[in-house]
Amino acid sequence: MPMPGEMARFAAQARAAILDGAAVPDGLGARDPGQVARRFAVYRNNVTVGLVDALATRFPVVHRLVGDAFFQGAARVFLARSPPRSPVMTFYGDAFPDFLGGFPPAAALPWLADVARLEAARTHAYHAADAGPLSPADLAAVAERDPERWGLALHPALRVVASAHPIVAIWAMNQPGATPGPLASRDAETALVARPGLDVRVVPAEPGEAEFLAACGRGASFADAVEAALATAAAFDPARALARILAHGLCAGVTLPETETEEPS
Repeated sequence: MPMPGEMARFAAQARAAILDGAAVPDGLGARDPGQVARRFAVYRNNVTVGLVDALATRFPVVHRLVGDAFFQGAARVFLARSPPRSPVMTFYGDAFPDFLGGFPPAAALPWLADVARLEAARTHAYHAADAGPLSPADLAAVAERDPERWGLALHPALRVVASAHPIVAIWAMNQPGATPGPLASRDAETALVARPGLDVRVVPAEPGEAEFLAACGRGASFADAVEAALATAAAFDPARALARILAHGLCAGVTLPETETEEPS
């Protein structure tokens, strides 16, 4: 029976052979010794195909946008540079958007990396901690207080993805059943990714909303968050922002100074 140290060495050799293209690990045999390398190559290819498929599953819009041949080629280059480091594959590919941003064959698609960032954010939102969204009743309980005292607690699933490109429109027109077509606008878009219940939703941020939510995330009061939003977008409408926060489940509750009791969410 192999000793633990021997098993660890074999595992390290096998991993290097599969993911890094190193030599076939010692200790493998076959009835025809000449078949060892060929059979291991088949196994290595199966692992590679599985990992590429995992990336295609996590980034279906990127896959659809570039086509199967391009995606397969890009994914294999990425795999060679960034093999998985954990047996848990849920978040494998977090580095894929940055890879695409510096991948020369994708240079003609400057929006591709940000679309990938949006898809990666959806995975994180889906697996984030559960929390009930802020309800109108909870908000009404503090809305008449001094806005310098209370603030908004972001929902743990909320993710914000800013881009110089219309990534929400690109993502939406490449969903199952949708038909891609000309973009109505090529303006920059910031995506708000939320999961108030079981389903992840993606909505484009309105002027100032991203700055408002970022200030809330830093612990700013409602009044200070409004001021931060107005400093970057004079068109920011606090009342409309609150309505959208409730509608899309972007916040999980309200916060109060430590001397007061926090409102339930």
